[in-house]
Amino acid sequence: MKRRSECPLNASIEILGDRWSLLIVRDMMLRGFKSYKEFMDSYERIATNILADRLRKLEFHGIIEAEADPLDGRKLNYVLTRKGIDLGAVMTEMVLWAGAHERVENQELIARMRKDKVKFIAEVRAKWEHDREERESRREFAKSESQLREIVKSEPELSGNPRSSIRSQR
Repeated sequence: MKRRSECPLNASIEILGDRWSLLIVRDMMLRGFKSYKEFMDSYERIATNILADRLRKLEFHGIIEAEADPLDGRKLNYVLTRKGIDLGAVMTEMVLWAGAHERVENQELIARMRKDKVKFIAEVRAKWEHDREERESRREFAKSESQLREIVKSEPELSGNPRSSIRSQR
């Protein structure tokens, strides 16, 4: 994708400067949203076509990635990448700026950020790291489970079917 200029601010705006992208990242970072339905139910009420477009755009730019839902492989879950979680400091500054200059809600969040910005960002990152490690463990477990099923299928005596092991002994 060709940019208007190589200015770092321009690059940021071209990736994140639309009305919805940072709100999607916010919902992932602070509210734990992962599914399309959760984003649709957010209080800003994004249209389905816009949501689909922004999710694709964020994925293209490496801000998020899509993964199969572990409980229903037909559904996708969206997760922040390292590049995405790195937006935590920028978004914190934006929230603090709005809190200082605009009439906004969620004063509790603003107060937490003001009290210790570094700690707030570290907590968000730590939760992301924990979730990422948990997803990786689930993937490894599912992979091992799948490999075990393949072994059991190929070894009749392991399948638990006594007739198959008797036949193989004849």
